[in-house]
Amino acid sequence: MLYMGLFGKSKEQKINELKQKHSMKNGKELKKLLKFFKEDRDKIEKRTGKRPEIDDTTKMFMQKVLNVWMSEGREIDDEKFWNAVDYNKQFDYPVEYYER
Repeated sequence: MLYMGLFGKSKEQKINELKQKHSMKNGKELKKLLKFFKEDRDKIEKRTGKRPEIDDTTKMFMQKVLNVWMSEGREIDDEKFWNAVDYNKQFDYPVEYYER
């Protein structure tokens, strides 16, 4: 066991690093997807003059974020949060911005 610490990473360290790498990759892909949906809403608004509802995929992902914050005991202002989501600005501010 002493040799592992001297000569290489433990299996747990390698697994944790791999999980972190995949998490970052998934986060970047999610941001691209959310940006695409926002741009699609922008196009529809420009064409029709009325902004469409947030799509179900965006709602699902962002509801998960909202649930985590609420499980941490934060009181989130729903209107402020979903307005930011609609324009893909939900990650522009720290969580404290959305608290009541």
